[in-house]
Amino acid sequence: MILTDKRILEEIEKGNIVIEPFDRKFLGSNSYDVHLADIMSIYKDDILDARKHNKLNSFKINDDGFLLLPGRLYLAVTQEYTETHTFVPFLEGKSSIGRLGIDIHSTAGKGDIGYCNTWTLEISVKQPVRIYPGMPIGQLIYFEVSGEVLVPYNKKKTAKYNRRTKRPVESMMWKNFGNKVLNSK
Repeated sequence: MILTDKRILEEIEKGNIVIEPFDRKFLGSNSYDVHLADIMSIYKDDILDARKHNKLNSFKINDDGFLLLPGRLYLAVTQEYTETHTFVPFLEGKSSIGRLGIDIHSTAGKGDIGYCNTWTLEISVKQPVRIYPGMPIGQLIYFEVSGEVLVPYNKKKTAKYNRRTKRPVESMMWKNFGNKVLNSK
């Protein structure tokens, strides 16, 4: 089940959901709007390798905005820091963003119980479009779960995205490999 606005407020009061900064006017009937921060990144290399640590070039989006171009992956971040201790958060694009041809995540829209951080966005566009810091970029939806969680995300030794940041975070897939080489079958 998806939490309603009233239930989201109740859970914020209990400390089960944290949104910083929080502004009541961004609370929808069953979601909370998140906003684009002013830092964006692109990978330094044109060819990415899942087994290596691909480095980023980060830059500030000024008040005149930034022009996104098709065929490029941009990593951005939400202004909002969130914590979710008993619910599963999903980040979805706003319909207004989708109607501009902007995708805010490739596959990573679901958070885990215990996720405590800003949200890195994997932005791509269908045609050139200018974006601005502070604009609404997505919405968080919270789902109830059935059963107890044995180890929340922020307590997992293998969690790769636990370091609190205000910058987009690159893929940490390379950490899955360690010194091993994948065997293809």
